[in-house]
Amino acid sequence: MDSDFLSLIDVYGENLTEKEYITNPAIARDEEIKQCILTLLTPEKSALLVGKAGIGKTAIVEGIAYRIQRNEVPDALKGWSIIKINVASLIGVTTNAHDTQSKLDVIIREIANREKTILFIDETHLLVNRSGGVDFANLLKPSLDRGIIKMIGATTQEEYETYILRDRAFLRRFQKIEVLEASQETTVKILMGTIPKLEHQIGVKINYQPYQTEKFIKFIVEMTDEYKRIYEVASRYPDICLTILANAFTYALYDNEKVVKCKHFYKAICNTKSVYNDVLVKEIARFKKEFAEIINLENVNLEDMG
Repeated sequence: MDSDFLSLIDVYGENLTEKEYITNPAIARDEEIKQCILTLLTPEKSALLVGKAGIGKTAIVEGIAYRIQRNEVPDALKGWSIIKINVASLIGVTTNAHDTQSKLDVIIREIANREKTILFIDETHLLVNRSGGVDFANLLKPSLDRGIIKMIGATTQEEYETYILRDRAFLRRFQKIEVLEASQETTVKILMGTIPKLEHQIGVKINYQPYQTEKFIKFIVEMTDEYKRIYEVASRYPDICLTILANAFTYALYDNEKVVKCKHFYKAICNTKSVYNDVLVKEIARFKKEFAEIINLENVNLEDMG
């Protein structure tokens, strides 16, 4: 290939199989990963992950990339790459529909010419022509039909029903894989497993004993129960909890401290916008009661925080 050739995959794409994964990005998603891999191994079929926002659909795809890195996939999938294309970004760079279509057409041809490459498109519903714009789905259909391109898509149930179901010809190229929201118990496992990644990314550590750390995590999970979340504002498990946990790390970083302390969890909880105000008042009171021993041991005054 000409060294001066500008690859649009490099411009608009991200190779998930070349990312550095500190921990498994798809904890407790073995069944969805298995279904996805089985679909990819099926001739002329691609996978479509469908589920609510914030439940970890992208994490499942990263989990497959993680397994490919570690050769923990069937031989037929070893050595493959997963390229994530941000269609929303591609659409947003220009108001010229012809220019956008040309760019995606080039990307599709680039993917088709690469061996052992899987295309991942989040927000797959954006591919479907909804208002007289570019019909990206039609550009993909021939390559999907002939098995030239293998693809993993992801979308919410609402967008799946509103947009994708209308295009039956596009839909039949895919095997729908339902991704359910994690249970509270599973969410605790996901958050505990994500802590090393946050420590690496933010540069702050949690030095509590594992049972103490798990107690903080369980509190965050319980306080963001489905019936406590602000409707249509908050995301779901695990993202709603990951946001609070990550904020505890950043509060420690803001305070120029090397470890996350009880006060940082408290600040992150007090400042969450994901649960109703009356719920938050009760949860703050519960936090002070449940963690009274640590609060006293660390000699902090929580009354001036939040």
